[in-house]
Order: sequence, then C-alpha cells, then structure tokens
Amino acid sequence: MPVPALQAFAAAIFERAGLRGEDAGQIAHDLVAADLRGLASHGLSRIPMYLERLRRGVVNPQPDIVVHRSWPAASLVDGDDGMGFLAARKAVDEAIELARVNGIGLVGVRRSTHFGMSALYVKQASDAGFLSLVLTNSSPAIPVWGGRTTFLGAAPFAAGVPGGDQGDYLLDMAMTVIARGKIRLAAKEGRPIEPGLALDKNGAPTTNAADAFEGVCLPFGGHKGAALAMLMDLLCGVLTGANFGGEVKSLYFDHSEPQNVGHLVIAIRPDLFMSKEEFTHRMDTFVTRVKGLPRAQGFDEILMPGEPEARKAETGQTKGIVIPPEIAKDLRAEADRLQISADFLAEA
Repeated sequence: MPVPALQAFAAAIFERAGLRGEDAGQIAHDLVAADLRGLASHGLSRIPMYLERLRRGVVNPQPDIVVHRSWPAASLVDGDDGMGFLAARKAVDEAIELARVNGIGLVGVRRSTHFGMSALYVKQASDAGFLSLVLTNSSPAIPVWGGRTTFLGAAPFAAGVPGGDQGDYLLDMAMTVIARGKIRLAAKEGRPIEPGLALDKNGAPTTNAADAFEGVCLPFGGHKGAALAMLMDLLCGVLTGANFGGEVKSLYFDHSEPQNVGHLVIAIRPDLFMSKEEFTHRMDTFVTRVKGLPRAQGFDEILMPGEPEARKAETGQTKGIVIPPEIAKDLRAEADRLQISADFLAEA
C-alpha cells in the first residue's frame, strides 16, 4: 500500500482520537517508518493498542511537554503522560542543542510512554550530524538472571554514528532474544515462534506465540542480556525519576494508571577531538574496511548495522508496504469506530 495513504490514514486516526494535528502527523510518520524498515511489530499494528490507552485515559492526548535545564549539558523532559514519540523527539532536539554548545548533551525523560521504534531517535540525531545513544526502560518482560518472573523490561538500546558517502551506523536492539512486539505480532497472525525465545506463564519453554506473549521473554546472552536490561532500568528509571523496578505498567494488560516510562538520550558532536571533515573521512574508511573483509560462507556481502532496514525502507517508499490481513482488519475496525474512511485497506 502507498506510504502517503498509510500516513494520512494513521494521522486521521490519531487526530480523531484527540491529538493535535501536528502530533498526530508525527506519530503517523513514525509508525509507518517502522513498517518501512521491516519492523511491523512497532508499526501500524500498534494503533489499536495506543487508541485503547487513549480511550482509557492513561495517555494524555495533548500533553504539555516541559524541558527543565538542570545543568549546562543536562536537561530533564517531563512528558506529561503523552505519547512517547513526542517526548522522545523533544528529548533528542534538546540533547542536540546542548551538544552544539557543550560538545555533549544528556537528557533524561520521565512521565513518558512507549515510544515505538528506537531507531527513530538515533536517526533523528544522525540526520542532524550528531552521534547518539538512546535508552529506555519498559514494562516487565524478562526475569533477572536466576529469577522466573518478569521484572525487567525488554529495554531497547539504540546508537547512531553519522557517516559520509558510505552511510551511517545505526544500531537498534532490545535486551531480549526477540522483541516482545514480534511475539505479539506472531500471536496475532497465528504463527509459532522459534524455540529458545520465551517461556509460558508457567515457566515452561514454548513455541506458541500467544502463550509466550503472556509469559516471559528470555534475555539474549543469558546473564549478559539480563544485566544490560537492569542497566537500562537504572539509567532510564532510577536516574530520571520515572518508574523502575517492575513499576512500568504493561501496554497491553494494565490500564490502571499512566506508564511513567523513562528514557535517556545522549547526543555528541562529531568534532569533539578533530574536525568534522576528518571524522567523516575516518567513518567512511572504517565502513570501507568492514565491507572489504573476507566473507564467511553463505554471505554475499557484509552489511553495517541498520543497512538492511534502510534498504527495505528505500524499496517500500516506491513499492509500498504490505499490511497483513489480520492487521488490516484491526485497522478497519478502529476506523469504523472513529468514522474514518478506510476503503483502501479493503485490498489487504
């Protein structure tokens, strides 16, 4: 389906749900961007869940997002329980402005909500010419090492380094073997998941996506992934004043109160230690060396982190995005509820 039509549809949905027009357009853009990059678990499939939280009053449709500059190179963003996309975008803008002046900018965020695909925010910084780290905590999805109940979030970690002619470095990964949203999507589509990704609610290994979604995701690398997820909670929850230690409310199962998710954004000037031109040249040299390395059996080329997704996005811009029938059905139902035309989705 054409990208402009999907963006316009999603924007209309969120505006009808009470968001300001500009905010609705930004979130629509960001969700479609996830679908373009092949991350359907963080794309338009999330709309029904976001709308339910807006209807339940646990997300503020028109937040007053405030920035408090507490130190020369550090600020705190209060997301006012609005959509996390908006608070995170504001935090990246603030981190960039701090970095312009101080060389580095650190911004904490509290009273936010789920902010979608982490790649959005490091790409925002890279497009502005800045290196960045973006961290977030999230609702309980994995156990601490040695535990058997959910406590830590999937806790995505993203990093971006702007390059030159050879492209950027863009890392976006969760602390789980597989993103919980992908398990949810598999459950929605009735697909099994691979062994070793999750446990059911009784602590038994499962390949049933629905049982896995109600159970426990497993951390990648065992104790290493669990320790990194703990670090995300300390930096994004404890440090910022957001919820932490199992307090972040579930997106899907808990509508009792706002999530109070915490994020941490760091932006860094590329010319801290040399000219920007020299840095860019060094980045291009690095990427060229990586791509010229001997390839392992079965590999036609070596790709940089973020490169496969960027290629998918480029193709999707011209050929459109495939919306699975199950997701299209959910989107049509929401459109009917809000009295918005979704005729083009009948093709899915």
